[in-house]
Amino acid sequence: MTGRAQLPSWYDDLDGTLAACWNFLARGVADRRSGFHHPVLSSIGLDGAPRSRVMILRGVDIAARSLRVHTDLRSEKIAEWRADNRVSVLGYDAGQKLQIRLTGRVRLHADDAIAEAAWQSSRAMSRVCYGTAPAPGSEIPAGDAFALPHSDNAEALEAGRAHFAAVVIDVASLESLYLAFEGHRRARFSWDAGGALTARWLAP
Repeated sequence: MTGRAQLPSWYDDLDGTLAACWNFLARGVADRRSGFHHPVLSSIGLDGAPRSRVMILRGVDIAARSLRVHTDLRSEKIAEWRADNRVSVLGYDAGQKLQIRLTGRVRLHADDAIAEAAWQSSRAMSRVCYGTAPAPGSEIPAGDAFALPHSDNAEALEAGRAHFAAVVIDVASLESLYLAFEGHRRARFSWDAGGALTARWLAP
């Protein structure tokens, strides 16, 4: 009979908890098996109602406290973010028994060095999505009534660049919840406009 899993070194350490959360997020960029590879991103719709979408985490900058995802400029969330750029991000990794919730604001990058670097680092199978016709979210008469460029057609793939945007999320707060038989641990970290950190434990 196996014993319970050993508690992580950061179990009762606020600084360690914050560092662990950022490290798990960063690891989720490349690790497709990580629960943090595909977080849920929520924003405010143009009608004032919440909107949530699963997105792929493409980049994490720990020093800058930011995340990066990619999207199509023709999608409805672009108009939502331009009207109100506040978002929340939720990720859960069952293996780590860890939930991470973040809040922040998005910055859209379409015609600058950030967008170009993100596009150049994208694989062909990812670039295909930005060549969708008609635009994402368009009504179509049948489920298959849309077209995608072939991944071997470099010219067609490059045409999708005009629809591509890198989305940087500047994180204002991070809340963690670690699940353990010995007692859950919940913590909240927030940064003011000057970057000063406030860290506190919360009742789980």
